[in-house]
Amino acid sequence: MLDYDKEAGVYDATRGGEPRAEAAAGAVLGLIPDRPGRLLDLACGTGIVTRRLAAARPALRVTGADRAPGMARMAAARLPGAVVLADSRRLPFPDATFDAVTTVWLLHLVPDPAEVRAIVAECARVLRRGGVYVTTVDKAAAHDVGSDIDAVLADRPRRPPPDAAADVTALARDSGLPPAGQTAFVGLGQGRSPRSTIADLRRGWFTLLRAGDPRIEEFTGRLAALPDQDRPRPDPRFGVRAYRKP
Repeated sequence: MLDYDKEAGVYDATRGGEPRAEAAAGAVLGLIPDRPGRLLDLACGTGIVTRRLAAARPALRVTGADRAPGMARMAAARLPGAVVLADSRRLPFPDATFDAVTTVWLLHLVPDPAEVRAIVAECARVLRRGGVYVTTVDKAAAHDVGSDIDAVLADRPRRPPPDAAADVTALARDSGLPPAGQTAFVGLGQGRSPRSTIADLRRGWFTLLRAGDPRIEEFTGRLAALPDQDRPRPDPRFGVRAYRKP
């Protein structure tokens, strides 16, 4: 996993910046009832999405939470007094505190299924009755857009997706949260180019290949042979699911 303290300073610029944040916030807000209450944006990162949630819904008291101090500091600059350090597996909030909880780009980072279960259970615990949990799902699959890059990488060994929609839905049900809606948004600025994919592959992203595995160079050689090395292919379309506490 990335060191998000070190990544904080460049995170927004390398993840689509404000356009992607606007698209993500719009999708999330479309699944949350427009009424007064409290919202927890868990794993809020730099607060680039959290700030938009708060600005769009003045009647919502928005709290951001992240476990990485570097990320939390950046978020706190955007939302003074509204950001806390917190472990998503053990939230520092009483039961039934929030009317909505959001996790945007969190579950795909958690390789241990037991921890994913713990996170979903904690989100359910801090929700009030009638509250909504909203999360992104299927992040890795969204990047397979049918491009020539995807054709090259089709037979790579893949990591099991921690945020597979069917699995997240099953965990939510186990925590008493039946489905309550879904949507999607375009990950603006996130389309992969052959050159950027080579760099990601060598970092060990989206694959089970270990450093030094000769297949890495086989894949990178095929990627390097593709045309338009710096032209991004189509942007991914990220899925979002909502679950409501009866």
